[in-house]
Amino acid sequence: MNYLLAILLPPLSIMLAGRPIVGILSFLFWVPAIILSGGLGHPAFVILAWVIIFERNRDRHA
Repeated sequence: MNYLLAILLPPLSIMLAGRPIVGILSFLFWVPAIILSGGLGHPAFVILAWVIIFERNRDRHA
């Protein structure tokens, strides 16, 4: 479920993955990136969110 949220709202997904400060910082960069690039910067934030979610899941199962 968090991976789907990462596609739609990456900063919120990052916060729910247990990294609230990174989520807030990514939100501060995400909004201007969406506005200025017309959405072209969005995939970078999705990839960041997926990496953070993957690391959290890996740490949980290890």
